[in-house]
Amino acid sequence: MAEHTAGNFELDAELHAALAGTIYAGKIRFSLVTDSTNTDCAEAARLGAPHGTVYFADEQLAGRGRGDHAWRSAAGEGLYVSVLLRQGLPSTRLHILPLSAGLAAADAIRSVSGLSIDLRWPNDLLIAGRKAGGILVEARTEALGAGSVIAFAVVGIGINVHQRSFAPGLSTPATSLDLEAGRRIRRKPLLVSLLKSLERETLGLLDPAAGKAIPQRMEQASTWLRGRHVQVHGPQACTGITDGLNEHGFLLVRTDNGLVTVQTGGIRAAEIS
Repeated sequence: MAEHTAGNFELDAELHAALAGTIYAGKIRFSLVTDSTNTDCAEAARLGAPHGTVYFADEQLAGRGRGDHAWRSAAGEGLYVSVLLRQGLPSTRLHILPLSAGLAAADAIRSVSGLSIDLRWPNDLLIAGRKAGGILVEARTEALGAGSVIAFAVVGIGINVHQRSFAPGLSTPATSLDLEAGRRIRRKPLLVSLLKSLERETLGLLDPAAGKAIPQRMEQASTWLRGRHVQVHGPQACTGITDGLNEHGFLLVRTDNGLVTVQTGGIRAAEIS
């Protein structure tokens, strides 16, 4: 993986200065082109990279989302960034991480563009029903006493910024920040805002009270989590009405057969027959 300092989106003195004093200072890696920032970050984690290491790229050749779905990552069009976290959190908090990252991304997008984000559990960033970004958390856990902890987590965030067209046949129509804002949104301020917001959110995970509040905050930031008729895709496939999140960040869905606690998968609006 070759690193570059060319192009209009780069690792430069402006970015270093903006992130001075954060957990990312001196730990930022930029690639003009890479297969996947999540893959790069996970490889660095296995080699001992420290907490707060960041990989971002101008283009990904093999970007991916949850469930091994491809994530189109054309050069110069989006924000493709992955952050390494080593906080020693119990593995029971793993499902909270995508929610925390979603709250961070929504805050960053709002502060830079003025746009409001609707968070679709567990990892989608939507604007007026169209997908503008997504989150992929990959982690390794290890045993500790009678339980286990998160040895490291890689939080990958992809945001459509400058895109004007999208592949046909997407399960959710897509959009970009430029299209929704009606103006060009600069990626570097968005990256800085995102990283700072993510630092605040992940620090909050260390505070039991703040951590417990994340599911409630997610509910307040999402139109999908209460009273929405949805179809759940994945190993716990079902159709029903959403009834919030539990303390672990799992989705509660009321079906004709009772309450289902959905631990993994995705949701879409259910067709009404």
